[in-house]
Amino acid sequence: MPSQPPRFVDRHIGLSPADVAAMLETLAVESIDQLVDEAVPATILARRHLDLPDPLDEREALAVLAELAGRNRRMVSLIGLGYHGTITPPVILRNVLESPAWYTAYTPYQAEISQGRLEALLNFQTMVSDLTGLAIANASLLDEGTAAAEAMAMCPRLTRRNGPFLVDDDVHPQTIAVVSTRAEALGIPLEVVDLASSPALEDVVGVLMQYPGSSGRLGDLAAVAEAVHEAGGLVVAATDLLASVLLEPVGALGADIAVGSAQRFGVPMGFGGPHAGFIAVGEAHVRSLPGRLVGVSADQAGRTGLRLTLQTREQHIRRQKATSNVCTAQVLLAVVAGLYAMWHGPDGLGHVASRVADQTARLAGSLSGIEGVTVANDTFFDTLTVRCEADSVMAATLEAGINLRRVDGATLGITLDETTTEATLVELTECFGGGTPVEPPGGRLGVPERLRRQAPLLEHPVFSRYQTEHEMLRYLRRLADRDLALDRTMIPLGSCTMKLNATTEMVPMTWPQFTDIHPFVPLDQAEGYLEMIGQLEAYLVELTGYDVVSLQPNAGSQGELAGLMAIRAYHRSRGDEQRKVCLIPESAHGTNAASAVMAGMEVVVVATDAHGDIDLVDLEARAEQNRDRLAAAMVTYPSTHGVFEAGITDLCEVIHRYGGQVYVDGANLNALVGLARPGDFGADVGHLNLHKTFTIPHGGGGPGVGPLGARAHLAPFLPNHPLVAEAGPPSGIGPVSAAPWGSAGILPIPWVYIRLMGADGLKAATEAAILSANYLASRLSEHYDILYTGERGRVAHECIVDLRPLQRTTGVDAEDVAKRLADYGFHAPTLSFPVAGTLMVEPTESESLVELDRFVRAMVSIRHEIERVARGEWPVDDNPLVGAPHPAADVIGDWDRAYPAWIAAFPLPEIEQDKYWPPVGRIDAAAGDRNLMCACPPMTEI
Repeated sequence: MPSQPPRFVDRHIGLSPADVAAMLETLAVESIDQLVDEAVPATILARRHLDLPDPLDEREALAVLAELAGRNRRMVSLIGLGYHGTITPPVILRNVLESPAWYTAYTPYQAEISQGRLEALLNFQTMVSDLTGLAIANASLLDEGTAAAEAMAMCPRLTRRNGPFLVDDDVHPQTIAVVSTRAEALGIPLEVVDLASSPALEDVVGVLMQYPGSSGRLGDLAAVAEAVHEAGGLVVAATDLLASVLLEPVGALGADIAVGSAQRFGVPMGFGGPHAGFIAVGEAHVRSLPGRLVGVSADQAGRTGLRLTLQTREQHIRRQKATSNVCTAQVLLAVVAGLYAMWHGPDGLGHVASRVADQTARLAGSLSGIEGVTVANDTFFDTLTVRCEADSVMAATLEAGINLRRVDGATLGITLDETTTEATLVELTECFGGGTPVEPPGGRLGVPERLRRQAPLLEHPVFSRYQTEHEMLRYLRRLADRDLALDRTMIPLGSCTMKLNATTEMVPMTWPQFTDIHPFVPLDQAEGYLEMIGQLEAYLVELTGYDVVSLQPNAGSQGELAGLMAIRAYHRSRGDEQRKVCLIPESAHGTNAASAVMAGMEVVVVATDAHGDIDLVDLEARAEQNRDRLAAAMVTYPSTHGVFEAGITDLCEVIHRYGGQVYVDGANLNALVGLARPGDFGADVGHLNLHKTFTIPHGGGGPGVGPLGARAHLAPFLPNHPLVAEAGPPSGIGPVSAAPWGSAGILPIPWVYIRLMGADGLKAATEAAILSANYLASRLSEHYDILYTGERGRVAHECIVDLRPLQRTTGVDAEDVAKRLADYGFHAPTLSFPVAGTLMVEPTESESLVELDRFVRAMVSIRHEIERVARGEWPVDDNPLVGAPHPAADVIGDWDRAYPAWIAAFPLPEIEQDKYWPPVGRIDAAAGDRNLMCACPPMTEI
């Protein structure tokens, strides 16, 4: 009989049966079941089979998903509101968006092995800075709505006032809603006004104005800015990057902060995301800028090197003193947007923008000549607000395959984009009752001369150098080769679950039936999306034990915020306004405390004991002290220390007894799926990281999805959306992301993963992750201290290697080991989190025993190098660890170090054939912070 072809689960899990047997022997256990029993408390182990569909093979899964995709109707969507048709240049589509070298990379915390991504992000920052006319832009935010909310939160801090924040009524409605949600939680008074009517500005902390407006109108931003500044407030301008090619930049008109979305720079609509939001400020406000910021520094030899700068702004460091809970970016999408600008260059962008503006002017001229039709705005870039018999015109345009924005029964909105054709203009004009579009007298009437851009545009040579496909292709290859991504090596990052992103799962990500759907289309055009979303929600409910799941949060941080706000709303609905205290263990993810602050809660820290577990005695004491004010406890399970804590059910019982709710951070769900469900062991609410457990790629630091699961009593308080009633409960907290279902465009990835794995496969993956982590902990414990284990000496899906004892005796610290691993061809584990001076290692289920053993050999070799330092063979300040990493230029140059060059470059013989050469030596972090440069340096300095 021929053997059965390998199932997908066998392709996903890196361990063969022989590997598993060998690893179990190393651990002195007879079976996976025995290991799981020793690692996972019996009180939480699920004894039920998950009710999921039978697994499909890869061809079947794609066929089923293709049928769903085919039920989405691709129309010409001219709805606007910040979402536009765009053309992703094929060279970027194939070699970035569809390339594992880019989408499997991790956040560039290890700068020396992330120089390619960092350069691409620096290009993005430079592009945003140039187009907005402000000095500093960060490496992207989640979307336009959340970027505006972050900007609003900056204003009270910068002005040191407690006054109102005003939002112009011509701001996109979803942005107004997201900002309102955040303002309520932060206690910032918010008023929606007509800024053109000169509202009272006394004590105002800031204003938000859309430029161009949601209606298409080009308001008098300069006059508004002058009045607001005179009143002592700040001006936030939500702007459009393509419009900024033709319009005077908002910074030149007086804006202090610019926000927006880079979506129309080559990033598909994807039913709302993922897209790269942006934020830019003047130099005076850079240290209040949220999120990640790429800066220019130098390595030990003085070579230019890039790094994430001002990292004290990272919220995992600031915890309850955080001013934002954003700890991520949309790196993959920001890279695409920056490359789009480079591909087109200043002239090409000018052509695209001018064509859009000219087509809009022609349409305005044509519509203005039709009886019963009036173009309401006399200034515009790409958007017209048209008064007409809206229902009949909409019926005609829908029949013609065109979506417009219905403002009310007498008003429609039309937004053109780079995909708009002459045929579309003709059809539009005919639908309004007109004839052939006409050329307007005087040329481009929508943009008055006084508002046209005078500032130079993208002058840096990087934006004019790569306009041929050959040059762009080679540039992308050079950038990718500078980095270590998952396609090249294991990335053993504890808490981050860098696992296989299977190619089959990634295929649908660029299907036009998914990418070309506007988030605000009539829902009968998105039937396939809605069914897939409903199925995915049901799968996640079954896997977690919650009663309902919201897919709107587009990052883990947004899921945390939404969950805590739901808890706060629940208490308020019961008259418990005073319940605002959130208990958080000192071992928790830093974003937990930051999210609690952003949700308007007061953080009380709970101690951990000598074993790294939550101190249940201290927990109960804190709960008792705050019994009338306790809102929630927020915990990660398994713990951030990589252990299944036996007291989790006791913790839930204590919190519930004192009237609180239990939030379980789902960052470590990769150790639970198929074995235990948070909703069963006491959790009331918690987010899941689909970019960890459910294989959405990290993309170099984004995209992510952080959906929220909740029990039934919290379901009425989940996020909703002002433009799509079906996206959440009417009693919800408001939106936390701009799009109704967040980053819907990448939801096919976890859908395919779950359908391929099935219930048994998902459980097997969890068991393999636990096996691999315990195997590494056992092998490494012969050479290093393993910091925490459970009651029976087992870890969960990750383990913490403690370098502090070696540092005390040799001077070699955890950072030295992390940098040295690059010379061995490995990305470092998580450095100094959650415990300073340690490395947290998570192998995941995807790695083979060959790769696990390769990592062990590297760590053992490094341990021997540390011993040589301890014996005095190498000086404490001159050895392969403190000198790491070693670029090729160092090794082939004059060598005057105390250790041989061959040890620096080839510490193990197996490295020689496939050597990864770090492009730079160790980056000087302090120098970059002292001399902040966050835009492209002159080409002579690179």
